[in-house]
Amino acid sequence: MTRVSSARSQPTLRYERGTLLLHPAPAGQGWAEHAQWDDRVGRFRVPAHRYRALLEAVRRDGAELRDEARDFQELKLSPSRFVTPYPHQTEAIDAWKRAGRRGLVVLPTGAGKTLVAQLALDATPRSCLVVVPTLDLMHQWYAGFLATYPDAPLGLLGGGSKDDTPLLVATYDSAAIHAERLGNRYGLVVFDEVHHLGGDFNRVIAEYSIAPYRLGLTATPPQGARLRDLQGLVGPLVYRRTPEELAGTALASYREVRITVQLSAAERARYDAAIATRNAFLRRSGINLGNLEGWRTFVMRSGTPEGRAAMLAHREARSLAFGTEGKLRVLEELLAQHPEERVLVFTDDNATVYRVSREFLLPALTHQTPVKERVALLDAFRKGDYRVLVTSRVLNEGVDVPEASVAIVLSGTGVEREHTQRLGRILRRAEGKQAVLYEVVAEDTTEEGVARRRRGQEPASPVPYLDEITPDPIDWEDL
Repeated sequence: MTRVSSARSQPTLRYERGTLLLHPAPAGQGWAEHAQWDDRVGRFRVPAHRYRALLEAVRRDGAELRDEARDFQELKLSPSRFVTPYPHQTEAIDAWKRAGRRGLVVLPTGAGKTLVAQLALDATPRSCLVVVPTLDLMHQWYAGFLATYPDAPLGLLGGGSKDDTPLLVATYDSAAIHAERLGNRYGLVVFDEVHHLGGDFNRVIAEYSIAPYRLGLTATPPQGARLRDLQGLVGPLVYRRTPEELAGTALASYREVRITVQLSAAERARYDAAIATRNAFLRRSGINLGNLEGWRTFVMRSGTPEGRAAMLAHREARSLAFGTEGKLRVLEELLAQHPEERVLVFTDDNATVYRVSREFLLPALTHQTPVKERVALLDAFRKGDYRVLVTSRVLNEGVDVPEASVAIVLSGTGVEREHTQRLGRILRRAEGKQAVLYEVVAEDTTEEGVARRRRGQEPASPVPYLDEITPDPIDWEDL
């Protein structure tokens, strides 16, 4: 991109708090689709995330532009170690580069997404922002970068840290708060667990950033409109692999076992009565729980006496299905079958976590667990001081527990993402490891229908052929 500083009339691009200001208008017309005139400042205003598209349009028109927006720099890295990547990691980076160094990479938990990001950074050495959803993940990424690039200008943003470095690991919350300040300082942004980006609060990280290079990593991408939205912010879905495809190579071999249990006669009577009470109210109110809007209406109507009785009945039925005595007997049997292995027990609610913890004398970990206690529990689990942990949704993502080889799901939701995340907790490869996930379901309950719907979901959209992805017209080294 030609930069001329002497001519006063030279079109100039500047960054201003999450947007770009352009003045005067460049030659040609291609740039105009990205800009709008702002009477308040007498300049054209361009969304920051269209920085690259604007430069491409100006280049296609053969025009000139002085770029004063970018404040990112070349990042000189000297890796102290080299880890031979698996074929799928090399394929993912090759696909990402062919797509113009923008796009989404979908890999199961344990398949080495962190190394994929390091390969992207090695191939595109520009000041880099890595965004992660939790403090645990922030420290894991920091430790990994520190081990690989001990001399890199590395810092943290979040959890009390406010570093200002060319290589920065930040939580989504902190990066969103500082999005206006960070927006023009990083040429490469890596979004770990990129499905967190779509919310109104977090999306400003991508919208206020001019980063021409973007990598989104996830094991559980959204579908439909939410996926298209992510692709608009980060880039196309360029590479995807499933746990089945990587089992036995990059991931541990694994099997899934589904166990159904029956409610006792007393539990069945209570369950049927509760469901009848709930369903009678839903019929009278014309509410369909088969969609999100129906559930929202049910919650709103629970403020009435009849609605409250129906909601309490719904919760009683749910509690009976989740915590039936039959499941606890199965849990006891499964723990006896795996006396030497590290086991994670998942439930959908904290009440069942604490009940299992009390009855089996097992350590429990929920979102209510204080941070220091949580760190101590996970450390003891990794060391083998604790062989079993009981948890709800707090370990679905963001925690590295490579020692676990058995997962017992006593209750869950119909969301495929949750199932994939829980499976991922036990798929870290180790010599001779054979992982197993048990799903324990109460027979003839709504829980059984939820599990059936999850297994019957439509397959994800296929990855486009790489040859169909339009390469970028700007050489990456120009930026």
